Amino acid sequence: MPGHDAPRTGGWDRRLDPGFQGCHLLGGAREAKREAHADQSVTILHAKVAQKSYGNEKRFFCPPPCVYISGHGWRVMQDHLKAGGYGDSVYRICGYMCLDSSSQSQADAFKLLFDEQPNSRQLFACAKSLFISDQDKRKHFCLLLRLFLGNRQEVGSFQSRMIKVISKPSQKRQSMKNADLCISSGSKVALFNRLRSQTVSTRYLSVDRGAFIASARQWTAFTIIMVDDQRSDQGGIVQSEGFICYGSVVQFICTESGVALPPMVIRKVNKQHAILDVDEPVSQLHKCAFQFRDNPNSYLCLLNDTIIQHQAPSSIRDSSRVVLNDGSCWTIIGVEVVEFTFNQGLACIQTPVSPFPIINGLEVNGGGHVAMLEIHGENFSPHLKMLFGNREAETMFKSPKSLLCVIPDVSVYSDSWRCFRRIITLPLSLIRTDGLIYRTSYSFTYTPELHLPASSRGAAGGREADGGQEDGEDILLETIHQEFTRTNFHLFMQS
Repeated sequence: MPGHDAPRTGGWDRRLDPGFQGCHLLGGAREAKREAHADQSVTILHAKVAQKSYGNEKRFFCPPPCVYISGHGWRVMQDHLKAGGYGDSVYRICGYMCLDSSSQSQADAFKLLFDEQPNSRQLFACAKSLFISDQDKRKHFCLLLRLFLGNRQEVGSFQSRMIKVISKPSQKRQSMKNADLCISSGSKVALFNRLRSQTVSTRYLSVDRGAFIASARQWTAFTIIMVDDQRSDQGGIVQSEGFICYGSVVQFICTESGVALPPMVIRKVNKQHAILDVDEPVSQLHKCAFQFRDNPNSYLCLLNDTIIQHQAPSSIRDSSRVVLNDGSCWTIIGVEVVEFTFNQGLACIQTPVSPFPIINGLEVNGGGHVAMLEIHGENFSPHLKMLFGNREAETMFKSPKSLLCVIPDVSVYSDSWRCFRRIITLPLSLIRTDGLIYRTSYSFTYTPELHLPASSRGAAGGREADGGQEDGEDILLETIHQEFTRTNFHLFMQS
């Protein structure tokens, strides 16, 4: 089934962010040759919940955690090692994934075998046989990924988001107490189909070159949005907020490519029937069917490795039920996408990039020439400084969860004020003392106010009456300078 382009609603995109390239025009860099195209990215996809295994059974995580390695920086690093006369095994990337329990050794970890993706320069691997046993009493856990070059030199350790442990999918109507088991509009999900309940027949909804397919190995993270059907009739797709409930119109948008399925009504599945009169919230690992809004007799269906529209007949005994085939019954699960992007350069290849600093929030304090930015997050150290574009800011270490930096005056990005009567947005990064750059999803925006205060306008008007037009222009420029450096700072996160 071919997909169509949809408006991007945020989320993950493994493609290079062009915003990184523009910042090189705004300020001098510590290293002139450090380019954004030499960034290296490690992306982990995993489910939000995991079923616990009991006794000797092993309920492998489904969908399996996946790792993508992308970015031109990996090739730059490998070429540098090749030029140094190292063998192929030295610069070959390998990895191990395990639960973050201190009792687990590398022998318990799953070894990842990376393959190059067709029609792409990305490397891909998935951990098919990870599980959590009933001996582990935790209610939440994380996955730990360790990457190496040639099994010896450590690239770094990367941690997933928290995963909730459940015993089995809940069939009860969800309340606000279990909101973490509900699926909300705008969140990321995955869909899989298991014919005749056989593990070997599991197929995941995926996107390949703009078409929707069923894959036995790879799965795609989709942003699920709830469509406001009444407002959408006026044209376009209007997103609603809140938890997804059965009977709602939803749309799936690929977080990587942006292609989307047509709007569909989500239906609860019970004993291979779609139930049309249920409106309860959709929960993790529920069986669902997806009825095309513009063709109510058709349902999203799997046929071998292709995605089709299945014509489903109504039940003879009950008009509120529709008879489905195996390929039309999907399991839905919330997923997380965690991306780590960094730029090692050639100076710090031998040093692991971990612990990887994470920014969770920003806060502006003060104003004028002493405006401060407080950074909240994790894994901070005294060896980190804040980067506005490519300009290092004076940074103070407060704790492993807090940094404080002085916001650079906007004048450092140009010699002439006249050229910058516009908004300036800079990507925010962290730089380690050895030159390693950690990219973030945050940006900082300087916004000028071009109007003059009443007092300045009066002064300027008086001077212009005396023929001092140049003095009036100087006052205008000085006013813009003051407004730039006062409290006119706006922060926002780029998806």
